[in-house]
Order: sequence, then C-alpha cells, then structure tokens
Amino acid sequence: MDRSELIDYVLVHGDAVVSTLGPDGAPQSAYLSITATDRAELVFNARGGSRKIANLRRDPRIAVVIGGRERSTLQAEGRAEVLEPGSDEAARCASAYAEAFPWFSTSLTNPEFELVRVGLDWARFGDYREGPPVSTEIELS
Repeated sequence: MDRSELIDYVLVHGDAVVSTLGPDGAPQSAYLSITATDRAELVFNARGGSRKIANLRRDPRIAVVIGGRERSTLQAEGRAEVLEPGSDEAARCASAYAEAFPWFSTSLTNPEFELVRVGLDWARFGDYREGPPVSTEIELS
C-alpha cells in the first residue's frame, strides 16, 4: 500500500477508532467518522468539550485504526492539531470532511465542534482476507 492507496482506503471506510492519552496517561478511545485529505492527513471533528479534544490540546499524540470488518486494517500513529476556525488549513480540511460527509457539514460551522487534522508519522496496512496474513508498513514521505 502506498500513500494514494492509504487515502483511498480511508475514504472507502470512513470510520475509525481514535485513541488519545487521558490526563493520567491512560488510553481513551472513541469511534467516529474520519476522512483523508489529498496530503494523506486524517480529518475528523468532535465536540469541543469532549475528552478527545481536551486530550489532544494537552498531548497531540494519537493512534487510529481504520477497517477491520472486512479483515483488513490500517493502523496509524501521528500528531493531531485542533485547527483554528477560519484558518486556511481549517478551510482546506473542512472541505475534505464536508465532501466525505455532507450530512455533517452543519457541524463544521457550529462553534460547539472542533476540526482535527492528523499528520501521520507511521502507518501499517494489515490484510487478513486470503492466504497468510500480510502486514506492510507504508512509506509516508
């Protein structure tokens, strides 16, 4: 799997388990809708008062797992940024999110929600559908 296949995989699946670190260092996970930009960044939004937003503001490290139901997974780790509303980056990422999830587009202008961009440091694709399991690290640069 290469970067473009990673993007396609995220776009096809559209949901993920996102794990952040709580104040005591314990993992906290949430299941949510997620998309990818053409730069292979992951994008999601969440309520501003949620644990994941508080966690990411304190410690931007994040782990994400996409897939699983069809016996393939994309595991990724990186750093998340809660985007500043009105910034060029927020507009670019909001466009990708609205394209993937038009039914959530009103949340992008609702001040109760925050938009998050994840820059990936590491990713691995696992394919368990046929034959022996295959696990491949993805070149991100």
